[in-house]
Amino acid sequence: MFAGTFKSGLIGLVATFAAPLGASVALAKSHPVYYPLGPAKGVYYKPDQGTARVGVLVMHRTVNFLSHPACTELPKRGFAVLCMNSRFDNNEVRVVWEQTALDVKAGVEFLKRQPGIEKVLLFGHSGGAPTMAFYQAVAENGVGFCKDPQRLTKCGDELTNLPPADGLVFADAHPGYPMTTLRGFNGSVINEETGEIDPSLDPFDPKNGYNPNGRSIYSEDFQKRYFIAQSTRMNKLIDKALAIKARMAEGKYLTRDNDIFVVPMAGNPVGGPGGTGSLHVLDPQIASIMSTVRPEKLLRNDGTIETRIIASVAAPDPRSRETNRAFDTGTKVYSINSFLSANAIRSTNSLDGIDQCSSNNSTVCAVRVISVPQMYAAMGGANFVRDNEMTFDEAKTKDKDYVVIEGATHGFTPCTACETTKGQYSNTMRNLFDYVAKWINARF
Repeated sequence: MFAGTFKSGLIGLVATFAAPLGASVALAKSHPVYYPLGPAKGVYYKPDQGTARVGVLVMHRTVNFLSHPACTELPKRGFAVLCMNSRFDNNEVRVVWEQTALDVKAGVEFLKRQPGIEKVLLFGHSGGAPTMAFYQAVAENGVGFCKDPQRLTKCGDELTNLPPADGLVFADAHPGYPMTTLRGFNGSVINEETGEIDPSLDPFDPKNGYNPNGRSIYSEDFQKRYFIAQSTRMNKLIDKALAIKARMAEGKYLTRDNDIFVVPMAGNPVGGPGGTGSLHVLDPQIASIMSTVRPEKLLRNDGTIETRIIASVAAPDPRSRETNRAFDTGTKVYSINSFLSANAIRSTNSLDGIDQCSSNNSTVCAVRVISVPQMYAAMGGANFVRDNEMTFDEAKTKDKDYVVIEGATHGFTPCTACETTKGQYSNTMRNLFDYVAKWINARF
């Protein structure tokens, strides 16, 4: 049911969201109806029973979200849901990040027009998180937020007077796609044209800690050097792209508005967000990325809540050694505009030296100026446990909540590869959406 993504970084996620057999029963209850929404598109799902007071908008910048799990799970719990595709669905090359807010606006306005809807919430899953956070930040603070001189790209006045939403739900949220792109880069690359690498930084060399058969283990020294190298590579690519833009403006380049921008060994994920050059995909026990820094709420499979320091149970994936140099799985195909606006960010190192507000595609930067209630749910079998905690910490609002769903993959399904006993994480989908529904009903 989902269209394949084009270098979107969510290949495994799309497969996860394909509708299972029997889904027509749930769809029949929610009576989904397709609506064209300008250059975007949406499917409106009514609640299975009764009339909804709360409408929820679900969207990503490129991935097909028309049959996202929230589209049917939330209507089961009494909410109306508009699942949307942006004007850039399935086409990373065409993305101009700031224009995604216009599509969110169309969705918010649609929901506000529906009979009975009193509150509108934004549901930000994965790369949908910075999409929704960016919209709300501009809606609450005006275009001054997205025109800040610090940004690599800036918005136009067409984003003036966006209608704000009443709250946000973040589900395994990207801290911003540029950050996940940065961490997915193969940091050993020192020549973009020839693919030459620095062997001392090669994450796929057993001498540096790589294990082709299981968990890799990298020394603290290697991690430090590698995180710096990833930032160095990203900064050089940003400078290259900005130089091309300058030449375009001067009329000294082949084109004057845009061009293709290809980054080899940048890494689409093998089985979910992370990227084929990400150390934490190869070694999920890198605590600085994969674990909370303090005790947090863990929603156990049996529905109980335990408060403790939580480490992701994600399994290592050494397959990226083979996929990193392949075109389909290791090469990012952008345009100059899509790279700079949606995938680039300045940093000194990819761990904790990121200039969060150098990009408009930054959940972290956006939540610093958002005042409405926010809920953060990290998936305990995926890669964003610490990132969601960090974003939660940065959020301006006083009404915020953070929880980890035990054993859930990035697509909310049970992480069977993480299990030590069969069925250990069987209730991930139900637990997530029961928690979301309870949080929404308590506030709205």
